[in-house]
Amino acid sequence: MKKATNEIKLKLPALSINEGACRAMIAAFCAQVDPNIEELADIKCAVSEAVTNCIVHAYGGRGGIIYITVGIYEGRLIRIEIRDRGCGIADVKEAMQPLFTTDSTGERSGMGFSVMESFMSGLRVHSTVGRGTRVSMWKQLS
Repeated sequence: MKKATNEIKLKLPALSINEGACRAMIAAFCAQVDPNIEELADIKCAVSEAVTNCIVHAYGGRGGIIYITVGIYEGRLIRIEIRDRGCGIADVKEAMQPLFTTDSTGERSGMGFSVMESFMSGLRVHSTVGRGTRVSMWKQLS
């Protein structure tokens, strides 16, 4: 992939209160390429799901650090990478299936990856048990 024309890196504590801040910061950064309202809403929703996964699943609500990189590329392409150093995912393919969840409380729907995939142009997930997860997603703007 070519080098980004502009890029931002964020490092935030994995706290629920920071989920909205992540969405707002990323939306503000992406605004420089003038996405339409629907595209911006899609990005914000996908970011919200990925950040929430870090907080709830990767770190189990016990805190940790979320690392986010957002790049803007020629041709109005936005690439977002959200990483954690949490517990990791044993079976990424299974975790990406709709309704799959490791939440035994019944509070989670198991739709996080499906939501990310539906709102973005592409999604890749790489994870290592005990080392963390990297979610890479991109949105090709019209």
